[in-house]
Amino acid sequence: MHFDLYTLSGMAGAVLVVAAYLANQAKRLPSDDWRFPTANLLGAVLILVSLYNAWNLPAALIEVFWAGISIYGLSTARRAA
Repeated sequence: MHFDLYTLSGMAGAVLVVAAYLANQAKRLPSDDWRFPTANLLGAVLILVSLYNAWNLPAALIEVFWAGISIYGLSTARRAA
């Protein structure tokens, strides 16, 4: 099976988002730790890159919101430090 770079980007993004969520639920990565919103932001950006090749408006909207919320999380984590 061959995947193009867009598909690989989306898969990597999905893995990052799910791994961050799993780590959060397992109490290994608190949501106020800067690494949590960073992983979510990077994951959202990678998924958005994949959507360039296979456009899907609802998926793009959720990833834009996901990225925005992650940026908000990073800014609040920075202010708290």
